[in-house]
Amino acid sequence: MNLRGLVSVTGKPGLYKLIGQNKGGFVIEALDGSKLKTVVNLSTTKMATLEDITIYGEDEEIRLLDVFERIKSNEGETPSAKADGQTLREFFREVAPNHDEDRVYGSDIKKIISWYHIIKELPLFDEEAPEPIG
Repeated sequence: MNLRGLVSVTGKPGLYKLIGQNKGGFVIEALDGSKLKTVVNLSTTKMATLEDITIYGEDEEIRLLDVFERIKSNEGETPSAKADGQTLREFFREVAPNHDEDRVYGSDIKKIISWYHIIKELPLFDEEAPEPIG
């Protein structure tokens, strides 16, 4: 799974692809099909790459990429992010065992599942991740 360059932007719903940089900040493109391009200034907005996001675990943090891999290989169907909280929590227990249920909120689970539904159709989803530089 090659999710390099895919980012979440604080205060903006959905996911974005990092496509460049200019004097004003980073240029991102929405992955929702609108292809809307925006410049994000890092002095006023936080941005996190999907590769770097982790989820609170009981023993150690769980990488978001590992959760996506488990969802992808899950035998059952992935629920909609609009499913009820109980359904989402039960599903998340399967794909992210040992997550800290006190610190991982229902809104976090909804966001992760909605992100999965956004990226599962992208060609990057089935590509191998490039080796880290350095």
